[in-house]
Amino acid sequence: MNKEEIARLRELMEFEARRTEPPIGFPVLPDIPGGRYTDPRFHQLEKEHIWRKSWLLASHIDEVPEPGCFRLWENAGQPVLIVHAQSGAVNAFYNTCSHRGAPIVTQAFGQRPRLVCKYHGWTYSHEGDLLAIRDPEDFRGLDFSCRGLKRIRCERFGNLIFVNFDENAPTLLEWLGSIADEWAEFQFDNCRLAARHSFDLNCNWKIAMEANTEVYHVRSIHPKTVSPILDDRRNVNTLYPNGHGRMVAPTPKGANHLRTVRLPSEINEIETVGEIARTCTQSYGIFPNWVSPLSHLSLPPLLFWPNGIDKCRLETWTLAPDWRDNPKPDMWTVNDGEELAQVLIEDTEFGQWIQKSVQSYGFKGVPLSYQEARIYHWNQAADRMIGIDNIPEELRVVQVIGDEWIHPNDPRLGQMAVLESCRKSA
Repeated sequence: MNKEEIARLRELMEFEARRTEPPIGFPVLPDIPGGRYTDPRFHQLEKEHIWRKSWLLASHIDEVPEPGCFRLWENAGQPVLIVHAQSGAVNAFYNTCSHRGAPIVTQAFGQRPRLVCKYHGWTYSHEGDLLAIRDPEDFRGLDFSCRGLKRIRCERFGNLIFVNFDENAPTLLEWLGSIADEWAEFQFDNCRLAARHSFDLNCNWKIAMEANTEVYHVRSIHPKTVSPILDDRRNVNTLYPNGHGRMVAPTPKGANHLRTVRLPSEINEIETVGEIARTCTQSYGIFPNWVSPLSHLSLPPLLFWPNGIDKCRLETWTLAPDWRDNPKPDMWTVNDGEELAQVLIEDTEFGQWIQKSVQSYGFKGVPLSYQEARIYHWNQAADRMIGIDNIPEELRVVQVIGDEWIHPNDPRLGQMAVLESCRKSA
């Protein structure tokens, strides 16, 4: 961030601290229908549209570091084969042989000069081209050119590897929009994958994710961990196109904003990271399932994947500059994935109780505050991706947050200018 952007954020923090009601013109948020957490119809719509049309973080180049390395990835409900090709490109294919539909690989990781189907020996290149088949004399007129592996959209942001099942989706950079520019300071192209673990949770995936996209719960759920180092009344939420969001919350005076960070004392810093990420909690939500604070010490995405309506899988990642001879950093777990760190235990252990409650006869909908606007913004984007007319009327959200509240627009800036003018003339 440049000096002007930093100053504007600091001013917005004070604006948020002084306000006694939501900003002028910010809409009243209608209840989010409760069925979006429990109804099989909405769960199916998410599967057909959200997980099929969004850019999803699938891997890191450290997991396929050399040509011939591959990784099997199935978090989105589809069998995906990610391959580091001899050309240097990283490709993604359906892990499905074009002969009889058998899997090309059954190992989670590996390295092969060619991709050979174990069932009948059909052989493919790292670019997915069909190279050879067993007993070719028994096939008449088989066109190799249209029998390659089915390709999946695959693009990189730095060392991160994303996939998208929709051939008509925008590019990854178009999807991220201005966030991609904001992320330049964090050097995603230089940070290595230090840790990646997964944990099964007994709640809808959105319940788990939403606990990490607002600070309204911090004083109740995190009184001794997060609350002392995060000034929730000065939190600034920013809404971006495509359902993305950002929160920036300063550290109270006299507190150490890195107190709860579970990282080795000896760790290399990302030197280009600026003032805000060094002194505040700067966290991004990338639609549909990424939540991550970003700092000068680590880039630790949390990813939430559905395992049915009432279960999900939480993936914890830690990216950091090369730690060399220092202990390997891991932001989110204890003993290299043995269990979640305390702050995530506080968030996740309550999720199963919420799941029981939302399944009760008494749960009809969710009234959200201005502080929780990122959740409503996400739901609006979800409905647009699904297609509003495809959603049963009782499960839709009302599209009340208009473009005037979407970055780079921000009516709060104009209101701040008016207040400052009034202050000077008083």
